[in-house]
Amino acid sequence: MASVEISPNQTQTEAVTAHVLWITVGLSCEGDSVAMTSATNPSLEDIITGAIPGMPKVVVHNQVLAYEVGQEYVQAWFDAQDGKLDPFVLVIEGSLGNEKINGAGHWTGFGVNPADGQPITVNEWLDRLAPKAAAIVAVGTCATYGGIPAMANNPTGAMGVRDYLGANWKSKAGIPIVNIPGCPAQPDNMTEMLVHLVFALAGMAPAPELDDAGRPVALFGRTTHESCNRAAFYEEGDFATEYGADHRCLVKLGCKGPVVRCNVPLRGWVNHMGGCPNVGGICMACTMPGFPDKYMPFMDEDPMGRVSSDVAKFSWGPLLRWGRHYNVKRKYDKEPEWRHNRPELTSGYSKRW
Repeated sequence: MASVEISPNQTQTEAVTAHVLWITVGLSCEGDSVAMTSATNPSLEDIITGAIPGMPKVVVHNQVLAYEVGQEYVQAWFDAQDGKLDPFVLVIEGSLGNEKINGAGHWTGFGVNPADGQPITVNEWLDRLAPKAAAIVAVGTCATYGGIPAMANNPTGAMGVRDYLGANWKSKAGIPIVNIPGCPAQPDNMTEMLVHLVFALAGMAPAPELDDAGRPVALFGRTTHESCNRAAFYEEGDFATEYGADHRCLVKLGCKGPVVRCNVPLRGWVNHMGGCPNVGGICMACTMPGFPDKYMPFMDEDPMGRVSSDVAKFSWGPLLRWGRHYNVKRKYDKEPEWRHNRPELTSGYSKRW
């Protein structure tokens, strides 16, 4: 991976001002930008104010945060196109409509082309800036894989960034498209990856390791089920029968956790609190490339999940549950016998002299 060039008289932190150009006007709800404002580890405030030790300066251009409006706000994108902002990370939020089938209009628009007064589509911005970006990040399932706007029978031809640029695309720094899926993406996942990329571009950290779907392995290496505090109930064949206060496994209520890569059960939503299964909700697979089409109806039990859960429920599950509870009650929930108030010592201690 290529890093930013640093002159002999500059430290790495002094040499780099990384700009984050965040386009929020794709086909989506802008929920990822709103979610990011609640990040805590690291927080957006820590990134913007430079509170993270050793981190290069970061300037975030995002409509949710900006006080500029109109062409004044969009000027940063023109500056990046002209090579005045280097390095910059291009962040795309929202899926890309297929502008080849837009008829006489356009699916998205961001800023106005001074030459003809017409809106500039997100696709055109991607064409202009992708060759010059140090990294491209797709945040939210709409930008990563198309998401809800790309459902079957949609009229826009919606797609994710990798569908548009190609799965093998790499930035001028040699970094593939980084996908941070979620509907919306988990707040800390977004800020953590931005920090990681800034350090990587400064030559102070390796590029993030990505899986086959473009997701950072450090964030999406586990399944929802592997991180869920309800997972032990699955192997015991003990399943919830209704939503709400039932603390048992939710697979029979439609949870797709065993086949979904997501760290929300482990990380929570805000400051390690909340998150779908943590508060009694099922995992609907919103971080997966096939969402939502492959996982609907959401609250129906998956056929293969039904098979595996029934096997656990009617075979080893009850035996495992009985054995664990029996051992806890018989052995592990009791103090050792030598703890008493009698005149003799029964702990097995013997003098060594």
